[in-house]
Order: sequence, then structure tokens, then C-alpha cells
Amino acid sequence: MAKTKTSFFCQSCGTQFAKWSGQCTSCHEWNTIVEEIIQKEAKRAWAINSSTKKAAKPQRISEIELSEQDRISTKSEELNRVLGGGLVRGSVVLVGGEPGVGKSTLLLQIAMLSNHKILYVSGEESLTQIKMRSERLKENNPNCYVLTETNTQNIFRNIEELQPEILIIDSIQTLYTDYLDATPGTVSQIRESAAELIKFAKETATPVFLVGHITKDGQLAGPKILEHMVDVVLQFEGDRNHIYRILRVHKNRYGSAAELGIFEMQLNGLREVLNPSEILISQKEESLSGIAIASIIEGARPLMIEVQALVSTAVYGTPQRSSTGYNLKRLNMLLAVLEKRAGFKLGIKDVFLNITGGITVEDPSIDLAVIAAVLSSNEDESIPQNFCFAAEVGLAGEIRPISRIDQRIKEAEKLGYKKIFVSKYNKFEKRNNSIQIVNVSKIEDVFKHLFS
Repeated sequence: MAKTKTSFFCQSCGTQFAKWSGQCTSCHEWNTIVEEIIQKEAKRAWAINSSTKKAAKPQRISEIELSEQDRISTKSEELNRVLGGGLVRGSVVLVGGEPGVGKSTLLLQIAMLSNHKILYVSGEESLTQIKMRSERLKENNPNCYVLTETNTQNIFRNIEELQPEILIIDSIQTLYTDYLDATPGTVSQIRESAAELIKFAKETATPVFLVGHITKDGQLAGPKILEHMVDVVLQFEGDRNHIYRILRVHKNRYGSAAELGIFEMQLNGLREVLNPSEILISQKEESLSGIAIASIIEGARPLMIEVQALVSTAVYGTPQRSSTGYNLKRLNMLLAVLEKRAGFKLGIKDVFLNITGGITVEDPSIDLAVIAAVLSSNEDESIPQNFCFAAEVGLAGEIRPISRIDQRIKEAEKLGYKKIFVSKYNKFEKRNNSIQIVNVSKIEDVFKHLFS
């Protein structure tokens, strides 16, 4: 047995210190540094063929042979696209999200829909609870095995007997290894348990799903190195007061890190929303002021979303600026452009902005729709429901071109829009469109087209 050693770790960012201090010098959080007992052995829980394995030797990059990496389908189109086309063998996927958002439901649904041999390891629920949830999903996979265990040594013993094709761990914060004398959930235990699972995934080419808790700030709990160790980091977002859930990619070594998957929470599990425009655009019988439709791109998917704005006279001395789903600093910048370059007196008015559907948009092509919605509310005139916008707005008030404009035009045309406003400097494919393309170069051009 190795000599027992102690060290100090920040429970927020995972930084290691030689002695205790009140504030972490890395993340600047107070009272997060905790002493942990470290008692390591040379041996690890997962050590198949580790003694007989030959040491790796360097190879010329030109001599490395590429093998065809087939992906495992999860039977969920939304999840497959978010992962980059399916589950890569030997990959480790970390799924984080708020309590109750549906992380366990999503992974259990994957296990029940799949036709592969899957081991679902739960450290938070009993076998009866998992069975009750699977009955609600109304799916059945005879090759889905459930284990309630938190000790990694016992988990790996069951893995060697069962030889699963996919492993699901719910959650990584509940696991602990006997080779560290620290409580479950601490930085050292999370890091060591994750390292053992990653070693197992790479040596056996078995995909591993890890469920991760998040902190009150919305960040994945545990050391930041955990996100660096895994191959894919997914964030499952949603409000328990709404039925829609959004699966975002924060990191993906095998595909795009800008993809988006949308699900609807129902009594019998999660339903895939294959046409997100049905939830991102509200249904209304008459045209209302302050509403504009934007054509944005999330990863490889074009989306039509609704932007709502409300401009009113400031009741109190200081005008309010509020934004939901859109960067508040960028909203203030666009309002300053309208004031300085276009002559609209918005400095004495309250401005509220909302992106429908509960999503957050970072694509700059939404700028023109934000401008149009603000002007519509300010003039109290509605924009026709079959108009949409796709352009970035610069500080000089110019309408700037954006990327992948052809894809945005096709999506708007497919959904029945009659007119789309784009930058006159955009280059796009010349073809017979049923949608009218309006080229604009300044904010004044947009205002004349809409409200003159």
C-alpha cells in the first residue's frame, strides 16, 4: 500500500494546491478549496492486458493507415445529427443539464430503442424506479441490462462478464474507486473514475455515455479537465415549465460543435421535433406589430425563428433594456446604430426583446430581424407574416452579407415565405425562386420597404 498523501483541490475548477487558502487563484471563488486524501496504487480498476501491452512507438504520419470508422445509430435522428452522424466506437459522451430536464429519460430511451446490447448503470435510482420509467416509455429492448452500482471495480467486473456494446453511466458524480481514499463527488474521484471509463472505452472500442451534474451557474460540476478528457460534451437545456428541450453541442471531436437538437417532453418520453419552425414561430390569426421572422443557421440546420420586440415610452427616468435569448450588449449596439445612423429616437424609450421557443441565438444574421421588429413596434405597424430577414447589421448602419445564403433562401421558400430581405452584397445562386429576394444596403432601405 502506498503512503497516504493529502492535497488541496478547488471544488469549482479542480485546480490543485499544496496548501489551503481562502480563495482559488484560478477561478477566484471563495471557500471552495478542500483537503482530500490521495492514496494511489500503480494498479487501476480497468487494466485488461495492461501488463502484456507493448509500449507505443512513434510512427510517420504518412505511414498511418486509416480504417473506415462506422458509426452506431442511436435510432434518434436528432441525437445522430448532433453527434455528427451517429455514435463513434470508443467515444466518450458527457451529457449535462439541470435536474429534472430529462437527461436520464433521454439516455434510457436510447437504451430502449436500440437493438444493441446496452448496460445502463445507475447510481441514483433503484431498479424499480428505472423499470417504472421504462414502462412509461412503452419501448422494449431485450438486450438492455440495468445495474445499480457506484463502485467502479464492481462495475468493471460486470462489464467483463456482460461485454456490452454501449455503456451508460448515470451519473459520473456518484461513482468512486477504491484506489482513492476520497468521498464520491470530489474532484479527485470524478477525475479518476472518468479516467478509468475513458481507458475502458478506448481499449475496447465501446461507446460510453456519462451523465454529469451542473452547478448553480449552469456549468458542468467537477473539474474542468473532465470536459477536456471526453470526446463529446452535450448540454441538455430546457425549462420544466415548458415542454420543449434543446440538446446543444459544446464540444465534438467527430463532428460540428454548432449543432442543435430539439425534443418535446411528453408523458411517454421525448418526441423528436424534426421541423423546429413549428415551435419557433407562434401561430396567430392576425398580424401584430413588433414581430419579425429571421432565417438563421444552427450547425448544418437552417431555422426560421420569430423575434418579438416591444418599444414603449420610459415611465421612469432611465429607459430599460431587456433581452431574452439574444445578447443584451448586441441589442444595445443595434439601438445605438438606429439612433446615430438612422435618426430614430430610441434613447428615451424602453426596449424589450424576446426570441420565441426558449432558444438562445448567436448567429449574427438575426440582426436585421431584430432591427425590423424594433422599428415595427416603434412605428406600431405590423410586418406581413410572409416576410423574413437574413443579414448582419454593421456599426455604420450598413447591411452586411452573411454565409450560406442559398440554404437560408431555400428554407424560407420551402416554408412558404414570399419575400426575404438580404444584403445587396451577398452572392447567391441565380435561379427561378418563388420567393422574392429584396436586396438592401442600409437600414433606411429596409424602413422604406416596410413602412413607406
